[in-house]
Amino acid sequence: MDAPLPPVIVIGVDHRTCPDAVRERLFVDDGEMSQMLSALKTAGALEAMVLSTCNRVEVIARFGEDADPRRGVAGALGQPVDLAGDVLEPLLYVHEGSDAVRHVFRVASSLDSQVVGEPQVLGQVRAAHRLCRDLGATGSAVDALLRASYETAKRVRSDTSIGEGPVSLAAAAIARIRDLYGDLKGRRGVIAGTADLGLLVAEHLAGNGMQDLQVIDRFPRRAAAAAREIGAHHGGLDELARALDTCDVLVTSIGEGRYVVSSEMVEAALKRRRRRPIFLLDLSIPGDVEPAVHRLDEAFVYDFGDLEQIARSGMNDRAIEAAKAERIVEDAVADYARTRSGRDAGADIARLRSHIESEIAAVIDDPDLARRLSGRLTHAPSATLRELAEAGQLDDATRDLVARLFGVDDPKEGEQP
Repeated sequence: MDAPLPPVIVIGVDHRTCPDAVRERLFVDDGEMSQMLSALKTAGALEAMVLSTCNRVEVIARFGEDADPRRGVAGALGQPVDLAGDVLEPLLYVHEGSDAVRHVFRVASSLDSQVVGEPQVLGQVRAAHRLCRDLGATGSAVDALLRASYETAKRVRSDTSIGEGPVSLAAAAIARIRDLYGDLKGRRGVIAGTADLGLLVAEHLAGNGMQDLQVIDRFPRRAAAAAREIGAHHGGLDELARALDTCDVLVTSIGEGRYVVSSEMVEAALKRRRRRPIFLLDLSIPGDVEPAVHRLDEAFVYDFGDLEQIARSGMNDRAIEAAKAERIVEDAVADYARTRSGRDAGADIARLRSHIESEIAAVIDDPDLARRLSGRLTHAPSATLRELAEAGQLDDATRDLVARLFGVDDPKEGEQP
């Protein structure tokens, strides 16, 4: 039996469930967050957080009983961009109860990312939480869930080497780039696409001295958001050909299933560059760079498979580490359920004690004595209620039985048990 959990629900879209063109329109900039949270409140959200990244836009919220969460989120996300709710609703995923907890824990732990183990997502979750909390939109349920997700992510990082995979891949890329150029100061890098690994490589480029970085993408708002994360310039994908004329490193993670960088494009750029070399790192599967580019002199092309082969000796088996991380998440979900259900027992205990105290006070004209007697009489049933809650067994049937045995009235309408 699932233990009772806070009524938090997660609704949104990600890189798996929603076309890029739609997800880009739904992106919520920091400056738009206050308006979005107001729309969610109007739709019945009692507390909410919006996580908007290059790969996902999702709402973590607690809704009132009369609300329709899925329709409310579809309306709130779609209205600013003139996207009808009934068009958006089928694209939304919905996680409730323990599934919602598991989803949030997996996102924070980078188990739900395009590249499992990439480190940026935890910072994105923290930043979104901080912004929405500062705007007064979150509350006890959402805050508790997010705090627990940070602890889970910390355990995953400390108890597994899941984060070493992406870091090793990025380090392998930097090693190959330095083999070609040596010092990266004064070099220019262009990141085409906004996938997690591409942005991680960009961070490593900056950390190794490259100061001139640009993010380009088919969707301008997504490029702008990614550029802010790494302190880069941004532009549109239509700048790709011009970028080849001046950049020293091109990292592609566009992933449209077609060749975005052709041999003719690179050959023309090399002529304009007077044969100065260019390093191309293709992180998409299938690739963004046409295979014929490999045959061009002064074009040094590496793909995802090349990086894996280079980094393999320093990496643990990713499947084993991912399985360990998933077990940590499952344990954390169970622990969270027990903790929250234990807290839920407090309202039942308070209601029982109040009822017994009022019954005693009806026949004993001494409030202090009535309180002491109530405490003693309810000590054993209170301890039992807590034990049941911690074991995940304090369900509605048990609550009804306690109420019938002690003659406790039903909780007032709207009271959270």
